[in-house]
Amino acid sequence: MKATVFTFSTLFSAAFAVPAASKSQLAPRAACSGNSATDRSVWCDYDTSTNYYEEVPDTGVTREYYFELTNTTLAPDGVSRNVLTVNGSIPGPTIEADWGDTVVVHVTNSLSTNGTSIHFHGIRQNYTNPADGVNSITQCPVAPGAAMTYTWRATQYGSSWYHSHYSLQAWEGVYGGIVIHGPATANYDVDLGSLFLSDWDHETADALYTTAETSGPPTLDTGLINGTNVWENTTGTRFSTTFTSGTSYLFRLVNPSIDSHFDFSIDNHTLQVIAMDFVPIVPYETTVLAIGMGQRYDIIVTANESAVASDFWMRAIPDSFCSNNENPDNILGIVHYGSSTGTPTTTAWDQSIRVGACEDEPAASLVPYLSLDAGSSSYSPDLPVTVALDDDLTDLTVLKWYIGSETMQVDYDDPTVLQVINGNTTFASSSNVYELNTANEWVYTIIETVDAVPHPIHLHGHDFYQLASGSGTYASADPTLNTANPPRRDVAMLPASGYVVLAWQADNPGAWLMHCHIGWHISMGLDLQWVERRTEIASLYSNGNTTSGTTGLSDVCSTWDTWQTSDGLVEYDSGV
Repeated sequence: MKATVFTFSTLFSAAFAVPAASKSQLAPRAACSGNSATDRSVWCDYDTSTNYYEEVPDTGVTREYYFELTNTTLAPDGVSRNVLTVNGSIPGPTIEADWGDTVVVHVTNSLSTNGTSIHFHGIRQNYTNPADGVNSITQCPVAPGAAMTYTWRATQYGSSWYHSHYSLQAWEGVYGGIVIHGPATANYDVDLGSLFLSDWDHETADALYTTAETSGPPTLDTGLINGTNVWENTTGTRFSTTFTSGTSYLFRLVNPSIDSHFDFSIDNHTLQVIAMDFVPIVPYETTVLAIGMGQRYDIIVTANESAVASDFWMRAIPDSFCSNNENPDNILGIVHYGSSTGTPTTTAWDQSIRVGACEDEPAASLVPYLSLDAGSSSYSPDLPVTVALDDDLTDLTVLKWYIGSETMQVDYDDPTVLQVINGNTTFASSSNVYELNTANEWVYTIIETVDAVPHPIHLHGHDFYQLASGSGTYASADPTLNTANPPRRDVAMLPASGYVVLAWQADNPGAWLMHCHIGWHISMGLDLQWVERRTEIASLYSNGNTTSGTTGLSDVCSTWDTWQTSDGLVEYDSGV
């Protein structure tokens, strides 16, 4: 059993291919052909009660995608600015697969002056740590002009997104959807796919970073719904969709924002929530849904309001407690009924029901349909909150975030897994490494902050069990931990001036990042990594395939080193 306590504080300071795992730890069954609108709970001889951590369809199907990252100019809300894109659009193309399929993604870096990596957010990467796509941790960045192939298995089903894990690239536009088809805990007629709720600014994220690291998060201009909006009611276009009365629709909500926690609603319509992140839940209903950065929710909306109006506003309102936006009430989409094309005149739901303070949906509502209990452990808070002065790599006085008394600073050209493969048994303190060397042990982690800033905490390689959260310190609250089928997901909100207790099992060898999903905070060091079952990691990168494993890892690092030396690149952030 392991227990770790982390505290946060703000501090001031002056291409390789990855094959499917041979040791999947999953029991395959027959391939599957899907379900229909009246039996969404089944998936051939599987259903929503199947333990997807232990069983997965053996489809034998490979889904292959080709991504090219480029610099371009786009006008998502009618205002042009420089952006970085996947295949020329924001969001990029959706990765779509069935539960159990193998997914192969070829990434070509055609960016002019940036390395890159692609992370498949929430994908468990069961025994496929090489495909996690985190520069400085699982790989060196892919150099401009180079390419890399990621291969992984869709062992979960539901909704997520992929994004660059290189500096602030994700918030310049390098992201897109992931849809893995499988069973659902409620029936619906039509799957409308991913619906991205994102903040946006007419300056690039890189240009805004100086403000973020010297004086705090900047006020952003606006936001987008599925990559589009209208600026000051003059330019751009709004996202719209058409309902047929009596039909039920599945929306896959994703929040890819750099610094905005949204409250989502559709005027007059009730939202039936059926999944959080990659975890199906017992359905519940709400009119306003809180969604933090990196989080996903699958919701069903029934078109039963045609008697009220023909056109309705869809709203994504950023919570002002944790971010500032110049146009919080103008992040809008439209739902039309039938052939109507009118501008809505509907009124928003009563916003007093919002959870507020940038918190998660109530834990009592987030009940996993597949009931699993957390294993037992013991723990004792023992890490103090610290505040100090320091300098960054360019001797500039900047804001830094610390977790577990360290602010992360890792090197592009010396990723953690390469250190492990080369036999390193110790790591620099700035790498913020915590080792888990006992297979399948339960890990309890207490994360707490005295700062009045909430943080969306994301863990790679695992779903965690959220055992408790609340205001104040963990010690003063002394909460009773809920180990009986608690909320289970991969992003949870650490409340402002509060704590969260997370648990997971060390059942997936690799180097796994844990971090705040506020873009500024990732770059400002609010990250740590779990080196899990270190002695098993090298075998994941060495499997006889000359285009993958250690050979490929060394090649992509060699290409990166050559480019970085010629370019004279100096790292200015955390390295992830």
